[in-house]
Amino acid sequence: MLKRILSLLLLVSLSAPFAKADEGMWLPMLIKRLNHADMQKKGLQLTAEEIYNVNNSSLKDAIVQFGGFCTGEFISAEGLLLTNHHCGYGQIQSHSTPENDYLTDGFWAMDRKQELPNEGLFVDILVRMDDVTGKVLEGINNNTPEQERMQLTAQRMQAIAKEASSNGQYVTYVRDFFNGNEFYLFVYERFNDVRLVGTPPSAVGKFGGDTDNWMWPRHTGDFSMFRVYMSPDGKPAAYSDKNVPYKPKHHLPINIGGVEQDDFAMVFGFPGRTKRFMTSEGLKLDVNQLNKSRIKLRDKKLALWKEDMDKSDATRIKYASKHASTANYYKYSIGQNDGIKRMKTVEGKQADEKKFQTWADANAERKALYGTSLKEMNEAYAEIEKYNLGSVYLNEAVLGTEALLFAYRMSALNNALKSGNAEAAKKAAEDLQPRADAFFKDYSMPTDKKVFASMMKFYHEDIAKDQQPEAFKQLVAKYKGDFNKLADYIYSNSFVVDKQKVDKFLANPTQKQLANDPAFALVNSIMENYQTNIAPKLAAANAKLAKANRLYVAGLRQMNPDKVYYPDANSTIRLSYGSVKNYKPVDGVTYETFTTMEGVMQKEDPSNEEFIVPAKLKQLYEAKDYGRYANKDGDLIVNFITDNDITGGNSGSPVINGKGELIGLAFDGNWEAMTGDLVYDPDYKRCINVSANYVLFMVDKYAGASNLINEMTIVSTDSPGATEAGTATAATPADSSAELLNAAVKEAKADLAAGKSSVKVKKKDGKKSVKLEVKN
Repeated sequence: MLKRILSLLLLVSLSAPFAKADEGMWLPMLIKRLNHADMQKKGLQLTAEEIYNVNNSSLKDAIVQFGGFCTGEFISAEGLLLTNHHCGYGQIQSHSTPENDYLTDGFWAMDRKQELPNEGLFVDILVRMDDVTGKVLEGINNNTPEQERMQLTAQRMQAIAKEASSNGQYVTYVRDFFNGNEFYLFVYERFNDVRLVGTPPSAVGKFGGDTDNWMWPRHTGDFSMFRVYMSPDGKPAAYSDKNVPYKPKHHLPINIGGVEQDDFAMVFGFPGRTKRFMTSEGLKLDVNQLNKSRIKLRDKKLALWKEDMDKSDATRIKYASKHASTANYYKYSIGQNDGIKRMKTVEGKQADEKKFQTWADANAERKALYGTSLKEMNEAYAEIEKYNLGSVYLNEAVLGTEALLFAYRMSALNNALKSGNAEAAKKAAEDLQPRADAFFKDYSMPTDKKVFASMMKFYHEDIAKDQQPEAFKQLVAKYKGDFNKLADYIYSNSFVVDKQKVDKFLANPTQKQLANDPAFALVNSIMENYQTNIAPKLAAANAKLAKANRLYVAGLRQMNPDKVYYPDANSTIRLSYGSVKNYKPVDGVTYETFTTMEGVMQKEDPSNEEFIVPAKLKQLYEAKDYGRYANKDGDLIVNFITDNDITGGNSGSPVINGKGELIGLAFDGNWEAMTGDLVYDPDYKRCINVSANYVLFMVDKYAGASNLINEMTIVSTDSPGATEAGTATAATPADSSAELLNAAVKEAKADLAAGKSSVKVKKKDGKKSVKLEVKN
């Protein structure tokens, strides 16, 4: 048996064409038709079928949607899953206590029994996707009334998804693409037993904190590990100690050969939402209203949270995940506004729209179909602007206050109690109990009270008075605009901020008690006002906008028949491709492609919690004890950048080389290209990744979790399939390299079986050769 392959050298004559940034998040089932030839020119050595295949294992089988908000990838045949530290942060935080502070100290399961279950966490694994545009739009044309079209498409999407679910065996949905011009079905298996396996301390996983967030250069070990479990018969199942590790159809070999400028890279994952077909008026609305409001409200909330987090370890742990999540898009909004102005994006969109209007008006048929789409969009945006703050502040200020959000979650119980349906009320109360337990586990009433006073003051000052509920205005008048006194009244008299009172209420709920609760009454009045006076107006404007958008995008594609368009991201599985690439953020400055441990130590600041370096990591650095994970210069690569097109939801996505091997995982974008959701920046767009070398170094040398290393397939050089741990089975690239390696491995095994203690094998095929040295 092969115990250790000490060295492997594959010499291949390959051209390295100059690579430029590639815009687009592509549907994997369309790669063969749209992108494969271009990807090959940049260094891809896999066939399209090795990337996406319904009937045979392919890269897609190694990719999962993690919790519905991030991406993960299988890195062993035993269901071991890699994702970002910030993606698993909520689970890490939920298991942390002041006595077992996994956020600060990290956590490593040294055997399967130590792995920690996570209620509510799931992963979705793609089974297949299908183009169902013809089924959804059958009999529908541009003469179909819009309301009828909306009803028909919604009904058909639901029916197609239901049929594909096989009576609930699969999670299915149909999503629209190109603003309602195309439709695709997605079929997933959902696994609900996902256990925490390992995480570095936050001093590694969040190194640089908010200061470095969205910035390059970075030195962050943003990763965590989980394991997916299934029932003994191979089916998805709820948590049980009888479950066994999931056996993925494919897992990613991990290449620790390092990265260099212009190396091919693809990112495979679940990008969230982009709006790149948005017109200039929509961009102005996002910049001037949505982002400005989000920045203002989150800035205040973050400051209030941090103030109390700094005073108490218990509060710090409770609010760590909430603070990190809120801070992420607070900073993103700032960067996005700056980027839109720098790129003159609005002006560019206006020029494009002028060209479109000229094209549409040049032909009577086109004018009839597309001629008014821009005008109607502008009218819709003008109407949305009048009421949009009511929507933004509802989410950011009202429901962004924890007590009000929890009170709002009692609405279903309130409705059941009002209707007199005792069975429904009992069920609603039972459903609320675990939510209440989770809520109070991470809740500080004094902290939330300060947030409430601040958020309600902003709501009073910034929302048009005719859009505020009368009950709220009366409360403000009663307390003469003193929001601290208003907060005193709410938090002294509401039972929803007290765990014992909530438990007592849920044991015997009455509609009178809930209706009279001041927190519930306040949030209920704001919500009813929104649903009555604001939501209908926004819905009408958005319906008008949707039709105009659909026609505009259809017209664009018709106007430019030779251009290959990609659809906006919508949390469905996508692939982007590009290269390891440096960039110049400003004149006279070049940012290199990777950072090393040297930079971690240069940033160290023991007085700043964002830049603390754990003692053991310092020891490993001082000894230069990087093991096999150092590069050819003896340095340990921590992070690297590529020009892949990504957005939120791609967090945790694998960065894969041309042979289908993992070289890192995406965790951030760069400050200079925060416009990514709205417009692609070919000069500045970069994807920031944690190196596979740093991940394995932390697991192996720092944590000593050799049990995890041993189950991975680790590639020791840039050759496919060479392993230093686990199996010696080769990967399958699209050239003869795998055949050479497999032949060498086969010969080596035979020699070892014959009693030889060491083996040297050399195989040649034209310009390609492989040398294999093995010790038993």
